[in-house]
Amino acid sequence: QVQLVESGGGLVQTGGSLRLSCAASGRTFSANAMAWFRQAPGKERDFVAILSGNGRSTYYHDSVKGRFTLSRDNAKNTVYLYLQMNTMKPEDTAVYYCAARNSPVSGFAARTYDYWGQGTQVTVSS
Repeated sequence: QVQLVESGGGLVQTGGSLRLSCAASGRTFSANAMAWFRQAPGKERDFVAILSGNGRSTYYHDSVKGRFTLSRDNAKNTVYLYLQMNTMKPEDTAVYYCAARNSPVSGFAARTYDYWGQGTQVTVSS
């Protein structure tokens, strides 16, 4: 059974940091493109950061460039995807989702991802 389980969300003040983690298991994800998306109330789910299946290409939304860092750890039976978030802003407030595709090619649209976590709330207070 495929599972993507996020953790690390919470409440942080403006300028603070959080680290999100996603544990992906149930199949081999080590060569799959994976990403973090976020969705604020009343808005569409939008990509935050994407890592290609071969790990050579990383893409960041313009709004988080220079502040967020995406990384992946391919363990034996579980792939871990991390999102280090620094210098956080109130506009970063959203539910953050981990996602994976049945492809090594990066995708920017949420509809192109096949597996999703349940989401973790991130709230940045001003």
